[in-house]
Amino acid sequence: MTELLTAAQMRAIEQAAIASGEVTGLELMERAGRGVVKAIFEEWPELQATSHRAVVLCGPGNNGGDGFVVARLLKEWGWEVEVFLYGDPERMPPDARVNYERWRGMGEVKRLGRNMSAYSDKPDLVVDALFGTGLSRPVTGIGLALLEMHEDRRSLWTNTKWGIAHVAIDLPSGLCSDSGRPLKAEDFRGIGESVAAAPTGAADMTVTFHSMKLGHVLDLGPALCGKVRVCDIGLSEAVGAVQLVQPLVRDLGKHLDHKYSHGHALILSGPSGRGGAARLSARGALRIGAGVVTVGCPPEAIQENAARLDAVMLRGVADGEALAGVLEDGRINALCVGPGMGLDARGRELVVVALESRGEPRPTGSVGRGSPRLSVVLDADALTLLSQNPDLFAALHEGCVLTPHAGEFARLFPDIAEKLAAPATKGPAYSKVDATREAAKRAGCVVLYKGPDTVIADPTGRCAINSAHYDRAAPWLATAGSGDVLAGFITGLLARGFSPFDAACTGAWLHVECALSFGPGLIAEDLPEELPKVFRALGL
Repeated sequence: MTELLTAAQMRAIEQAAIASGEVTGLELMERAGRGVVKAIFEEWPELQATSHRAVVLCGPGNNGGDGFVVARLLKEWGWEVEVFLYGDPERMPPDARVNYERWRGMGEVKRLGRNMSAYSDKPDLVVDALFGTGLSRPVTGIGLALLEMHEDRRSLWTNTKWGIAHVAIDLPSGLCSDSGRPLKAEDFRGIGESVAAAPTGAADMTVTFHSMKLGHVLDLGPALCGKVRVCDIGLSEAVGAVQLVQPLVRDLGKHLDHKYSHGHALILSGPSGRGGAARLSARGALRIGAGVVTVGCPPEAIQENAARLDAVMLRGVADGEALAGVLEDGRINALCVGPGMGLDARGRELVVVALESRGEPRPTGSVGRGSPRLSVVLDADALTLLSQNPDLFAALHEGCVLTPHAGEFARLFPDIAEKLAAPATKGPAYSKVDATREAAKRAGCVVLYKGPDTVIADPTGRCAINSAHYDRAAPWLATAGSGDVLAGFITGLLARGFSPFDAACTGAWLHVECALSFGPGLIAEDLPEELPKVFRALGL
């Protein structure tokens, strides 16, 4: 599945299934527990032998109920299982209480607390079923002491055969399901300050149900969840869920036509000696399939760019008036403004003209819908100019795509960035999804907020996440110029007729695919050159 759920959406799906009579809450809990055990044995086949020990840490809610099911199933498998409960069993939800009583018929439930007796040395498995998706407030008091103690103990345990297997049910305890941020008290500066000190420590594996949650791919979630396994427990899909990016692969191929039928992208460049960023963008736009790509640079920089570019055309663009003249060519249908452009008067003029320029309507049958103005990607220096000039920001329109990294986002939307940076003291915590949606609504255009957890949103609230984590982790993208290539990818797709939202999503997805295809040692220049291999792998 590609949907990413909030805690509220997951509860609604479960409640709807129970209300319809399709399943009971107890049946869902049993399916969840069985899914966890199945995932454990698939991940560590050697643990299917019977001579192993587990510690299961259960919380006071339904997450704890899942933990009691896991404990019972492992006991039935022949394991030695030690179970601890944090909280009052009398106050547990009904289904969790039933599974608590079922375990009581098989073994002891020990109480967790600040002065609890030490539990088993060197267990083969620790199951964290303390606080799952329903956590809405910081873990404090005895609960906080427990988490600290549990992390300290885990760091000391060793096992010469496998080491401790640490499995979290739904989420590592203390992590907000909707934001991937650790929930902590305002006056606490320990857990959550860094990955090393966050919640119960990084799990080796997190088993969640039905679909991944936003917290699995945002902020610290990927660093803390380990490998994420999704267990199908027989529920229906959510309505209105955030999606993982799904590229429009079918629209990336070309038809038998002429070059201008695939669009003409104009990349605006800076002065001599600062043209590398624009050249990277231009190469990205050309490789991704724009029929024609032109770099518009100051006249004195034409010779420098000509020495580095062949298939990319060149036009002298001295100022805003010159750009307006170039844009009289109605075949130009997408602009990239910002990479290496500069922050001087020329740069500001170029942004003004780019935002005011009218574009031709997209032909019937093209990807997405037409825009009354020219499609424009604003990156790098253009974003700084927008943050410094309210009149430019006010000129943004639905054909624009903003591509800020965290620093640029903070300059453009300082109040939104401040909310995102504030400590998460209650759940659901303000998330990068919330921030990007709010920014897109304010700007009136698509915002692509860069990072390993790239979030793309449009003014209507439509949102997708391009997650470069887990099996799509691409740390090699942390290299100079990779963002310029991404801007070029998006511009090339806009030129080909993709809507701003689809261009941003597909460009970001291909950006990661190119990095994965190339691997270690990647530099920005490699990204466009890797596209043909990626396209072939996609069957284009």
